[in-house]
Amino acid sequence: MEENCSELCYPQSAKIREPLLANPPVGDRRAENNDVSGNRIKVDPPKKPKRNKYAFACAILASMTSILLGYDIGVMSGAAIYIEKDLKVTDTQIEILLGILNLYSLIGSAMAGRTSDWVGRRYTIVISGAIFFTGAILMGLSTNYTFLMCGRFVAGLGVGYALTIAPVYAAEVSPASSRGFLTSFPEVFVNVGILLGYISNYAFSFCALDVGWRLMLGVGAIPSVILAIGVLAMPESPRWLVMQGRLGDARQVLDKTSDSKEESMLRLADIKEAAGIPEDCNDDIVQVTGHSHGEGVWKELFVHPTPTVLHIVIAALGFHFFQQASGIDALVLYSPRVFEKAGITNSNQLLLCTVGVGLSKTVFTFVATFFLDRVGRRPLVLTSMAGMVASLVCLGTSLTIVDQHEGARMTWAVVLCLCCVLAFVGFFSTGIGPIAWVYSSEIFPLRLRAQGCGMGVAVNRVMSGVLSMTFISLYKAITMGGAFFLYAAIGAVGWIFFFTMLPETQGRNLEDMEVLFGKFHKWRKANKLLEKKRQVARGDGGTSDPDNRVSLLA
Repeated sequence: MEENCSELCYPQSAKIREPLLANPPVGDRRAENNDVSGNRIKVDPPKKPKRNKYAFACAILASMTSILLGYDIGVMSGAAIYIEKDLKVTDTQIEILLGILNLYSLIGSAMAGRTSDWVGRRYTIVISGAIFFTGAILMGLSTNYTFLMCGRFVAGLGVGYALTIAPVYAAEVSPASSRGFLTSFPEVFVNVGILLGYISNYAFSFCALDVGWRLMLGVGAIPSVILAIGVLAMPESPRWLVMQGRLGDARQVLDKTSDSKEESMLRLADIKEAAGIPEDCNDDIVQVTGHSHGEGVWKELFVHPTPTVLHIVIAALGFHFFQQASGIDALVLYSPRVFEKAGITNSNQLLLCTVGVGLSKTVFTFVATFFLDRVGRRPLVLTSMAGMVASLVCLGTSLTIVDQHEGARMTWAVVLCLCCVLAFVGFFSTGIGPIAWVYSSEIFPLRLRAQGCGMGVAVNRVMSGVLSMTFISLYKAITMGGAFFLYAAIGAVGWIFFFTMLPETQGRNLEDMEVLFGKFHKWRKANKLLEKKRQVARGDGGTSDPDNRVSLLA
């Protein structure tokens, strides 16, 4: 059989496999595999597999690229105060300066998908760090507004690369039992970067006016250097290796990043099926068809998508749209103005308050990582969005009252605004914030994953750019309280979208998503069918559900 491995078929001709399960319960649940003769054999997985430390380290290193975006968001919120004074720029120029990086990142995002398919996920991460390093140095050396915008352009390219590739790599290297946990780390490091940016603002706020903001921006080059060194210890993505026909190398990486040898075998078989490689092909090097390399991917995504692919695209793009349309980047970037509106006027006190926002955002994101693979995606997202809407309504109400009593010192309003902002970023960081990246990176089929995730990043950055570049103009037109009421209304629509369109993906293997997304709003039926198959696979005939997962996933 092995001499025919070079004549590859497409995925639909491969055998249908039982899904790779996350967190199997102790007892009679078993994983199935095929022996050399094609007979089904049952293998008992370890009762309590330990979290794979090697996969954990790889996900951490890849996710560090997200610090680049986070630091830029955090540092620009404070640096803008001093740039406006030093370079004598207008509010409109500040809006453009803060938001334009998101639009520049679209170019990097569009290039990242194809680049990662050409040179691999690992070296694409190196490219993102090198580009951002250059942009940070240019911004730190800027002498005028035009020079500063050039630095923003270069840094934006690096951010686009980083946002696209980090969650893809983390998802592809992670075992199913901890995929949600590990794939959420890009968002964790975005928040770490925001916190570092806020701390940098406060630390350099005591410097001379023309020096402080340049140091704030230039220090952003340091994480890029650390990233370039750390990436040397990372393996290449096993899924990318299979797409290149390097089965031997992929097998070695999977052995290191899986919870058990049996899981490694199952993961490799699933990836081979998705790539159109016969399951009984055990060569180390094979020839992969052109379709697996990505030709016609955009056509499959947009021109002639199947109902399954269309549902996946709508879910991924809608997730990223509502994540940003809820107003998170506007609130984080302009938090000093929000606190100033509430009654805090001292610049150092404003920056100190933003440190509290960054700390809250980071802590709650860490909390979310431990619940993703326990509670599931849907419960966290729905709770998160509901809490965000309530926080925005409360914030808008308090700011409206402040507007009606302009000039009066209202201590309670300052406290209430601060609490509402902290609650908003807390709810965001425990649900929709990290899960947007986890969800979009795990639902696309292997052949569409890089470009599909790049598309999600594009929507994310467009919305972030639109909100960042319109917030000042918006609150001048309808008041700051009115702006947050508008964001709350958008968030309410987002809750309905999530409830209707997003299936639960907890415990599903990456190659199983095409079945789950095949029915649009009838996805619950497909979900129960997959659960039935899983129960049959573990040998209980579908008569029991020891983990009570059917009700949770539905």
